[in-house]
Amino acid sequence: MVWKRKSGAGAGRSPGRGAGADEEEKVPRGHVPMVAGGGGGEGGDGERVLVPVRLLSDPCLAELLDMAAQRYGYCQPGVLRVPCDAGHFRRVVDGAMQRCGMISPA
Repeated sequence: MVWKRKSGAGAGRSPGRGAGADEEEKVPRGHVPMVAGGGGGEGGDGERVLVPVRLLSDPCLAELLDMAAQRYGYCQPGVLRVPCDAGHFRRVVDGAMQRCGMISPA
């Protein structure tokens, strides 16, 4: 799981294919990029996380996805934004990873 602070400058898709921007936008196979926190505005900062696809069926993560659908709809552009603060989202993802056996309990 990779956490990154979402930068305002590179938030949209850039027409150029520079090496730095290309590496930052790559998403490993089997992962979904999501942004948590930031208030939900266009310029709102948030933390970007790559969530393994197998965690999407976890009940707690599924509830957050339902909340995102209710708040932003199914046609939100760009990276999927989750309507909760980054700390809470981290705890939900960590708990889902423990339940799936991807990490051992602390």
